[in-house]
Amino acid sequence: MLARATAFCESGSMIPKDLKYVDQLRRYESAVEKAGMSKLHGLRHAYAQRRYQQLTGWPAPAAGGPVSAQLTQQQRAVDRSARLQVSAELGHNREEITAVYLGR
Repeated sequence: MLARATAFCESGSMIPKDLKYVDQLRRYESAVEKAGMSKLHGLRHAYAQRRYQQLTGWPAPAAGGPVSAQLTQQQRAVDRSARLQVSAELGHNREEITAVYLGR
């Protein structure tokens, strides 16, 4: 199953190119509801924070890591690059949305 998911995500996003994030979110929520589950969006937050730490070497601000004002100039460049990567992997493709998942 993981190999299939990895192959599907070669573009870095699990959202099909013909769908917007909101459309995919609705499909996801419908599938989750049909499976008898709910409130799984937190998994995206956990993924984003784990991935950010893999890319930067330190926890996200939302997970107790340093806030932007505490980063050096070099760390800020790493932070921005990681945020862009995480954003793309979540299907957003804009750095601003990462504040929701990672904090600032």
